[in-house]
Amino acid sequence: MAMSCKDGKNLINMDNGKYVRYTPEQVEALERLYHDCPKPSSIRRQQLIRECPILSNIEPKQIKVWFQNRRCREKQRKEASRLQAVNRKLTAMNKLLMEENDRLQKQVSQLVYENGYFRQHTQNTTLASKDTSCESVVTSGQHHLTPQHPPRDASPAGLLSIAEETLTEFLSKATGTAVEWVQMPGMKPGPDSNGIVAISHGCTGVGARACGLVGLEPTRVAEILKDRPSWLRDCRAVDVLNVLPTANGGTIELLYMQLYAPTTLAPGRDFWLLRYTSVLEDGSLVVCERSLKNTQNGPSMPPVQHFVRAEMLPSGYLVRPCEGGGSIIHIVDHMDLEPWSVPEVLRPLYESSTVLAQKTTMAALRQLRQIAQEASQSNVTNWGRRPAALRALSQRLSRGFNEALNGFSDEGWSMIGNDGMDDVTILVNSSPDKLMGLNLPFSNGFPAVSSAVLCAKASMLLQNVPPCISFSVKVGPCSLQGSRVGNFGGQVILPLAHTIEHEEFLEVIKLEGVCHSPEDAIMPRDVFLLQLCCGMDENAVGTCAELIFAPIDATFADDAPLLPSGFRIIPLDSGKEASSPNRTLDLASALEVGAGNRASGGFSANSGCTRSVMTIAFEFAFESNMQEHVASMARQYIRSIISSVQRVALALSPSHLGSQAGLRSPLGTPEAQTLARWICQSYRSYLGVELLKSSSEGSESILKTLWHHSDAIMCCSLKALPVFTFANQAGLDMLETTLVALQDITLEKIFDDHGRKTLCSEFPQIMQQGFTCLQGGICMSSMGRPVSYERAVSWKVLNEEENAHCICFMFINWSFV
Repeated sequence: MAMSCKDGKNLINMDNGKYVRYTPEQVEALERLYHDCPKPSSIRRQQLIRECPILSNIEPKQIKVWFQNRRCREKQRKEASRLQAVNRKLTAMNKLLMEENDRLQKQVSQLVYENGYFRQHTQNTTLASKDTSCESVVTSGQHHLTPQHPPRDASPAGLLSIAEETLTEFLSKATGTAVEWVQMPGMKPGPDSNGIVAISHGCTGVGARACGLVGLEPTRVAEILKDRPSWLRDCRAVDVLNVLPTANGGTIELLYMQLYAPTTLAPGRDFWLLRYTSVLEDGSLVVCERSLKNTQNGPSMPPVQHFVRAEMLPSGYLVRPCEGGGSIIHIVDHMDLEPWSVPEVLRPLYESSTVLAQKTTMAALRQLRQIAQEASQSNVTNWGRRPAALRALSQRLSRGFNEALNGFSDEGWSMIGNDGMDDVTILVNSSPDKLMGLNLPFSNGFPAVSSAVLCAKASMLLQNVPPCISFSVKVGPCSLQGSRVGNFGGQVILPLAHTIEHEEFLEVIKLEGVCHSPEDAIMPRDVFLLQLCCGMDENAVGTCAELIFAPIDATFADDAPLLPSGFRIIPLDSGKEASSPNRTLDLASALEVGAGNRASGGFSANSGCTRSVMTIAFEFAFESNMQEHVASMARQYIRSIISSVQRVALALSPSHLGSQAGLRSPLGTPEAQTLARWICQSYRSYLGVELLKSSSEGSESILKTLWHHSDAIMCCSLKALPVFTFANQAGLDMLETTLVALQDITLEKIFDDHGRKTLCSEFPQIMQQGFTCLQGGICMSSMGRPVSYERAVSWKVLNEEENAHCICFMFINWSFV
């Protein structure tokens, strides 16, 4: 019997060519079955007919076609809904781009007018008489003196006047030409973009501006953005000290806000603010704010210890409802962060509009988009079934790390004396709030008895090492607090969540069979680390890369206290030369390069110089009678980390750095780029083919291509007991190690007995013939996991003098067994 559907709903085409309609009862029964099982099997369809007598006169084939048509209609409905949403977004984005185009045209007109005015003024000055009197010179000089403004009235009427003035100035920045905005590098506006981001040019302080679309209502957008500590990781607190309603239905709030310092080398920033919330005539919601200073007849906020009072120039949020739902938002951040109060080397962080845009303005947009996606999907795969809880967890990790890094006295932190070297700072906290409920997984099964927490922190300068590459020293078993014995069975990464733009990851690291003391060797246990990774992607747009982790136990509760530790690497603006500060950056003096030591060879002066500040902070819980011992251990631990990071930094830095600064390469190896070139040249010389498929030119591109090669490539020394000195990313993954720990792994450790015998028999051939090919087999990672490989190639690496420098291995098509 042939059957088809005419209108896709409820018609049956019989053999006689007539259509028989489904009855309403039959359609209702089929719809009910469809919601339970949209794609039933043949057996299931027959079962449906038996279970529903009302469908007994319909053949299974007809049931099959009905379900096909029903799925087709559902798919068409979803596609139509998606296209409508895309059309609404394109319409709103088109409106936004047209407004931006109008604003840019006004800005061009204004610049043309100013250019003509200055040109005419210059010509008039040239034609004027040269015998200018002293009086005119004094008069002209006094004309440019900044007038002394009288104190502003901070009474309710005066605050309303300041609020209205703030609103006008903010709107002129958000939609007008009060500030010259230039497009932020790498941010191209378009229908698929996350927004239009611009930075200020030639104005007081640093400014950033963003326009974008978010799928939230204006009131919800304002509610989220007002809660600055929930999305701005640098924000410690925002206290609302007073609220004044206005006649137009708005509110004036007096705020005190504190921002964490990003490193140990600078104080935090605080602000005394007025925030004005109102609704415009067109229905747009506005939240604008500015610093309150030089006021009288009202409340004030005196200077606070550990903070520098910064100024917020008129800033805020303009939120307009969008047709079809959602909002169009304009964000302006404009601040004077008082860069004079930090060492000169760090001033680019406080003088860069790009840094402000990345840390603050774009962070606000990301938070809005994240919450909008969670609200639009019932089960968000990125953040699991509890997105708000996981976001709060990552916020707690970040906040705890910032608290340890800043060590404020009102949180219970106090500094203890150093050991004569000013490289590592030690703080102790005995506050009950810090210790309440603390349960560390290093207590050998008994309740942890801890009466204090110790924090060891330091900062160092990294030269010519991008932040994402610096995290090749990613935390491993050696980084566990309290760990004395490095025995462990394996490491398992359990992903928890990531944000929609993949700039942040939350995961649990499970270390299996860890031994912290000799008695643990009898019954080793699993240790868990809650870990937060930010800015790890090489192509990620961000101001810093972070790795923050805290030990937890298997019964980790939502409100369990954390002791976060970790690393933060902040890139400095390479386009602005800065001399060294009066105080050296702890143990980084060996990495200082004079301003006259420019890049040469294949590196340009601008692109060859990338500087970063790495800040390290580790927390340890201890008993009060062990303070001196734990402090000494913590100092040595931080210094060992800094030493390891310096070795990696030197290995990854360009070759010109070592020759010009007079620095020796770590463990006798050449700089990483030079070694990569030697590896490829020796491979081509001995095997007659190219190692890298792409014809990369320049040592930098060769190293990058070798680093991302799919096969595991690693080098070992020519000592009596060969140890590994270099490995690409695949090699590190295969050995389950890092660049720092790599140099502690011997060659014989990764092979079994059969592999060691084969290698011993083939080693003379490698030294005489220059290369050898090994059959597939099994080797072991540093974690003890077996790794199978299809085959391996080994060859001798020659330096510039044609002398053997090391042996290189390439394991092809490897995988964990």
